[in-house]
Amino acid sequence: MSNGPLMPMATAVWLVDNTTLTFKQIAEFCKLHEVEVQGIADGEVAKGIIGYNPIISGQLTKEEIDLSTRDENRPLNIKSEDIKIKSDEKKTKKYIPLSKRQDKPDSALWLIKQHPILRDSQIAKLVGVTKNSVTLIRNKSYWNFNNLNPKDPVAMNLFSQKDLLIAIEKAEKRIAKEKKEKEKRANKQ
Repeated sequence: MSNGPLMPMATAVWLVDNTTLTFKQIAEFCKLHEVEVQGIADGEVAKGIIGYNPIISGQLTKEEIDLSTRDENRPLNIKSEDIKIKSDEKKTKKYIPLSKRQDKPDSALWLIKQHPILRDSQIAKLVGVTKNSVTLIRNKSYWNFNNLNPKDPVAMNLFSQKDLLIAIEKAEKRIAKEKKEKEKRANKQ
């Protein structure tokens, strides 16, 4: 038998309120006891829990509910393959304590030395500093340059190894493209 739904109690509340499924069907689907589902229907269990719609979340289809409504011996089947918990692509900026803020310019210097193919804008985005700061560090004219110590930003948990590899891959593609364009221009002359 497959796993139960996300938020089983809230899903049971929604199914009790919005369908004519039997308590047994709801209990089996939500991995609850039939008496708990009876208690939900009577208002004794799950007080204050807001129902969670399993259709909107992609765990059930309207057709699946209709089929089980017509045949009370038919269990509800969860759409387990299609459940995807959405994550916003846009990451929220996390707070960096004052003691860790010096790590950003140090990390930018490390990236400049270890991966010179990265553009200043890529480094700025990865580390979380301005592009201008990265340019000043690269040109050794950053206000505190003499006190900078290169530090690995992945080890300092400023971003993941995957983020770094993606940035390096983009830089390599850009360099290869620029090289091809330069060769085309040289061949035209």
